[in-house]
Amino acid sequence: MEPIVIDGRSLDLDDLVAVARAGAPVVLDGAALERVARSRALVDRCVDEGLVRYGITTGFGKFSDVVIDREKNAALQKNLIMSHACGVGEPFPLEVVRAMLLLRANALMVGYSGIRPSTILALVNLLEAGITPMVPEKGSLGSSGDLAPLSHMALVLCGMGEAFYRGERMSGGRALELAGLEPVELAAKEGLALINGTQAMTAVAALAVHDALALSRTADVVASLTHQALRGVTDAYDGRIHALRGQPGQEDSAAFLRDLLAGSKYTTRQGELRVQDAYALRCVPQVHGASRDAIEHVAEVVSRELGAVTDNPLIFPSDDPDMDAVAGIIAADEGEGAIISSGNFHGQPVALAMDYLGIALAELANIAERRAERLVNPALSNGLPAFLTREGGVNSGFMIMQYSAASLVSENKVLAHPASVDSIPSSANQEDHVSMGTIAARKARQILGNARDVLAIELLAACQAVDLRGGPDALSPASAAAYRALRSVVPGVEADRVMYPDIAAAASLIQDGTVLDAALEAMAAEGD
Repeated sequence: MEPIVIDGRSLDLDDLVAVARAGAPVVLDGAALERVARSRALVDRCVDEGLVRYGITTGFGKFSDVVIDREKNAALQKNLIMSHACGVGEPFPLEVVRAMLLLRANALMVGYSGIRPSTILALVNLLEAGITPMVPEKGSLGSSGDLAPLSHMALVLCGMGEAFYRGERMSGGRALELAGLEPVELAAKEGLALINGTQAMTAVAALAVHDALALSRTADVVASLTHQALRGVTDAYDGRIHALRGQPGQEDSAAFLRDLLAGSKYTTRQGELRVQDAYALRCVPQVHGASRDAIEHVAEVVSRELGAVTDNPLIFPSDDPDMDAVAGIIAADEGEGAIISSGNFHGQPVALAMDYLGIALAELANIAERRAERLVNPALSNGLPAFLTREGGVNSGFMIMQYSAASLVSENKVLAHPASVDSIPSSANQEDHVSMGTIAARKARQILGNARDVLAIELLAACQAVDLRGGPDALSPASAAAYRALRSVVPGVEADRVMYPDIAAAASLIQDGTVLDAALEAMAAEGD
């Protein structure tokens, strides 16, 4: 596997997923390390000269006016990590914490945090060794950054806390020992540089939005199967209609649906069976497209945050060529550079984006559940047997499948309430407005999982309906490929059976891209 070179500027979502999920190796860029060394030199000068600078020679938060003696600086940084590791709840998934490690190292590689290059390398060494800190999900206000989660991450770097290594949960010190790594003794500013940032919320956000981009297209694939099972009217997807609206996601969804349905013998034209379909079919491009546009916007926000410098204070050496053109940053009388207290740790950009993502995903699930209802309801299914079973009464068929979908979309409506509109003062009112960005990100991830399960239920119901309608031979080539992808794992339902494993299997096929890839490959083959 090709290594991912991190320089603080070029990391993208695919790179992050490769490291977090596939274990791609990570390499530090040499030129970026020179930037890191320049800012570190300025921190060392402040310590040597006893200059009063926040977080370097002072306490933190409300204690920013307390000057710390030089000989206590190492204790200051260690105490910061220990005292701030107050997370609660279940641990984050390993992939989230691996993404946190990568993102923190990448942000530090931009070169404005005043950390030593060796400490960044120690973060990367955790990734390379397969040591994953145990980081509880809860406890972050999202400003000043993700203090509690990142502190748990930093504990392991220092030989404390807990970690997962070789499939076991153990002490951080033991994990380092087994991997042949030494604990880091933090120097001035380094504790703050490690924990004062948005990397917990951004790690959750990046993985969620990466999956959401694929899910929004998979939703079109699943809808195309339902459309055919219900003998839907394709005229509503005519490109001229969507061009007049001018919404890019809507136009993209309609075009994709036209390609997905091309060659189907199940679809109808307006007036053949009915003039128009219900909204759950007719308005798929409008609803899916709006969610797609929202997800694309969130992906842009999150992609920017991957390389954002989000700690405090920030270090600006006077010989920094990257800042020469930025007027007003370094004044002429600042000598060797500037150390500026600021608020880049505030998670509001990510908080708002993740609330938006949650709403967009909830809507994908809402309309999918309505399509599933039409499949199982004999009053709405255009001739399919009630609850998609041939022998109703003795069999309940897909009756409770729809219940589960309805439960999930109702849960999503609760979860979609925005976290970013809330705030609570902390640190004796010094930190008097916070983002709740990590809560927003965690909620969006929950909604994503629920939406995936709803689409899995629709996929199962749609394929069952196709079997009852006449079989897959009349499907379009693209949707037939998606049908076969499911049927290779989940057989049709002839009589009642335990079906929760079917939902899990369908959701897995959606999550790993099997359903979408099958449809795309079939479309490509038709085009050749």
